[in-house]
Amino acid sequence: MTILLAPMEGLLDFTLRDVLTRVGGIDRCVSEFIRVTGTLLPNRTFIRIVPELLNGGRTPSGVPVRAQLMGSDIACLAENAAKLAELGPAGIDLNFGCPAKVVNRHGGGAALLDDPELIHKIVSAVRAAVPQPMPVSAKMRLGFLCTSRTLDCAQAIESAGADELVVHARTKADGYKPPAYWDRIAEIRASLKIPVIANGEIWTAEDAARCREQSGCHPLMLGRGMVVNPGLALSILQPGAGVLAWDELLPLIRHFWGLIDIHIEPRHRAGRLKQWLNYLRRLYPEAEAVYADVRTVNDPALVRARVHQSFDARELIAA
Repeated sequence: MTILLAPMEGLLDFTLRDVLTRVGGIDRCVSEFIRVTGTLLPNRTFIRIVPELLNGGRTPSGVPVRAQLMGSDIACLAENAAKLAELGPAGIDLNFGCPAKVVNRHGGGAALLDDPELIHKIVSAVRAAVPQPMPVSAKMRLGFLCTSRTLDCAQAIESAGADELVVHARTKADGYKPPAYWDRIAEIRASLKIPVIANGEIWTAEDAARCREQSGCHPLMLGRGMVVNPGLALSILQPGAGVLAWDELLPLIRHFWGLIDIHIEPRHRAGRLKQWLNYLRRLYPEAEAVYADVRTVNDPALVRARVHQSFDARELIAA
């Protein structure tokens, strides 16, 4: 069974990709979207969002990363895909699922699900622009406001030459509200010949089993569930593996802080740590205590000092 780590703008960037793939169980990642809006982007933009391009298209632990593009300009997407392919990602992915209003207002992400003909043209152009050995994949939702064109969009993606399709089992209108409609993915899978990967609302190994049963998909993509429980992929692959102990998680938090302390602008560092702790506290009472201690602090130096107070300095963040 293949398990992918989802792209999540503003959350699952290269820092968390690095941390979560160190745990194990993830076979491949997809980057957050690189927005294409009418210009040929410089290499530095691709590398800023996907720094794994400097490491053979892999995370430091060796997990391949596909770079995701998002936009609606056919020619510009193809041109950027060709340039991006020269940098050696593990593949090119296309975003037809982002529900953000600012993205949808400009005709990107999930808004394209109302226009399967345009989706076909985009995928076809990108596939033609990218060297054949390099995979081209796509991610879509079940629709924009409804599911009336779900199969049209999925079939448009396949017929345009995509090698693989990830389906987030909700519409844009559903947002991230449970449930995810895994059974609708079964209809898509039955209509396509390319691999279909199920995504959405997989928080536990039990959720994964139900998703696989209802969707018929063995490959899965994990998002927020992995952020809350970094051992989720392993627990799916190894029934009974359980949750990572807090002591096992501490080195990962230390490594995460080290990455954001180097690569993230100072004004955003505290927020990034609090963001992950906010997710972790859903499962770890220890994270709740740390989050409460740093919640109102924004200065990176003060955050570091507060964390030192909450844990032994040797176990978490080095000064």
